[in-house]
Amino acid sequence: MSAINGDHLHTLDDIRDRILRGPQPSYLRDWVFGGIDGAVTTFAVVSGVVGAGLPGHVIIILGLANLVGDGFSMAAGNYSGTRTEHDEYEFFEEMERRHIREDPAGEAAEVREIYRHKGFSGEMLESLVAHITADEERWLSTMLIEEHGQPHQLRSAWRAAISTFAAFLVCGAVPLLPFVLDWQGGFSLSVAMTAVVFFAIGSVKARWAVAPWWREGSATLVVGAAAAFMAYGIGYLLRGLVAG
Repeated sequence: MSAINGDHLHTLDDIRDRILRGPQPSYLRDWVFGGIDGAVTTFAVVSGVVGAGLPGHVIIILGLANLVGDGFSMAAGNYSGTRTEHDEYEFFEEMERRHIREDPAGEAAEVREIYRHKGFSGEMLESLVAHITADEERWLSTMLIEEHGQPHQLRSAWRAAISTFAAFLVCGAVPLLPFVLDWQGGFSLSVAMTAVVFFAIGSVKARWAVAPWWREGSATLVVGAAAAFMAYGIGYLLRGLVAG
């Protein structure tokens, strides 16, 4: 028997293995974020330059500068943001550990109220509170998750940043390829290839979404097309300034 459509199995061995491994952090959002932004911003550069009537070498220069500079900026921002999650976790961890040691009765009362609101009562509630508070690490984990909404497992800041940067470079390079390789009909090819990238990102994202793949792909394509249209329009409106 095998898993279907990404669902996990419910055999006893499979359940034990899965619980033992614990929840695994996902970096899908970092890939999607980097991929969409890479394709959007680079194609916006292409569209703006074409709209302004500037030569092809300007597209390559500005596009590559955007690809490296903006990609690194996004990766650095994602790294800092993810590190902030770690800092927040450590702050609450230190605070709760101190509270447990200095005021165990008050912290036990908090555990009791948390599970009372979950529907536990009577002996079952008291037994649960006693079990949780019997081990400091289990007690600490419960307070971090239930009181402060902290995740079961933190994501790696480096992996998040690398995922964003890699996706930005890969997807962001696509709009530039026709110009770098000097293909005939560069802008038309860039439009078509970038549209495929947008649709592909949305379709892949749908693997972990409820909506069908074609709807996710179309929605992502619309977002990218809107950004490109605005960039082209601004470039076109300002082409007189460039000519002057």
